[in-house]
Amino acid sequence: MKHENMKALTKAEEQVMQAIWKLEQAFLREIVDEMPRPKPHQNTVATILKILIEKKFVDVDVIGRMHRYYPLVSKDAYSKASIKNLVKGYFEGSFTDAVSFMVKENNLSVEELELLLQQLKKSKK
Repeated sequence: MKHENMKALTKAEEQVMQAIWKLEQAFLREIVDEMPRPKPHQNTVATILKILIEKKFVDVDVIGRMHRYYPLVSKDAYSKASIKNLVKGYFEGSFTDAVSFMVKENNLSVEELELLLQQLKKSKK
C-alpha cells in the first residue's frame, strides 16, 4: 500500500489498531481485552474491525466459527504516513517548519533536538 494514499484512521480505529499491532494477531475478545479502559463493547470493536478490513488495514483468518484478525499495515508505515500527512497539511510539507514549531511550543527541548540529531547522524552511517 502506498503511504501517500493511506487512509487516515479515526481515534477509535487507531485504538483498535494499537491493540492489533501489539498482539500481532488476535481474536475479537483478545482485542477488547487489550483496549484501554473504559473497555468498548464487543459489538463496537467488531464494527470498527469491519471498517478496518474495508480500509485494508486489517485482514481476517476464519478458523471454524472464530475470526482471527491481523494487521496489513505496520505501525511504522502508518506512523510515517501520519507524520508526512501532518507536515503536508500543517507545515506545507516542510519538516524544518514542523520541528521548529515543536521547539517553539516547548514540545521538544533544544537538548532533545541535539540528541535526535546525534541519533540521526549515527543511523545514517
